[in-house]
Amino acid sequence: MVLVTGAAHGIGRACAGRLAAEGARVVVADLDGGEANEVALRLPGDGHRAVALDVTKPESVDEAFQTVGGEGLDVLVNVAGGDTQHGSFEDTGDEVWHQMIQLNLIGVVRCCRAAIPHLRRRSRAAIVNVGSINAHTSLGSEPYSAAKAGVVSLTTNLALSLGPGHIRVNGVAPGTIRTRVWDDQEGGADRLQPLYPLGRVGEPDDIAAAVAFLASDDAAWITGHTLPVDGGFLTNH
Repeated sequence: MVLVTGAAHGIGRACAGRLAAEGARVVVADLDGGEANEVALRLPGDGHRAVALDVTKPESVDEAFQTVGGEGLDVLVNVAGGDTQHGSFEDTGDEVWHQMIQLNLIGVVRCCRAAIPHLRRRSRAAIVNVGSINAHTSLGSEPYSAAKAGVVSLTTNLALSLGPGHIRVNGVAPGTIRTRVWDDQEGGADRLQPLYPLGRVGEPDDIAAAVAFLASDDAAWITGHTLPVDGGFLTNH
């Protein structure tokens, strides 16, 4: 069984769909519990379910994992996260920093911590953390970027500590992906297309494919790495 956080929309929903199509039973976990249930009902295959999950609330994380842990958790995919509008570095107060770190880093920490006792019961298990290319280059949005850089460090450290228990930990660092966050912005995601050597921005399915690989036995000897899935963006930055 695979639990995907942030799975009601965008990248998370694409990951849930790809993993289900490859035969996994998927737990669609999201703050939007109603939409999570709709996604679970539309997934191919059987045995899927939805849980309401707010990664910024410890009690919500604990309740979600207690609900599904007895069914045998094999893979955790941490997708839930996001940025917020704010001013320059000098004008951005502690509240925004705390918000971004809670959502993008500590939320991942909480989910990993809750999942590990269940993953340790499996002969092979995996965690895949979805970060951002913001962790690897200078793109501004300092609170979000710093939190995502923390996810990279967390990924490598957990890979070391959990490896003896046969739990692999890897990450994916997406570039610009066409999701709903771009809908209200002038030009949408496509205005950034010239920055990408492959000539387009990414789609949620691009990230889902990488996540599915890292979660699968095809990546059985890969741990501790964060894979940029960025259309070549980092080659020029």
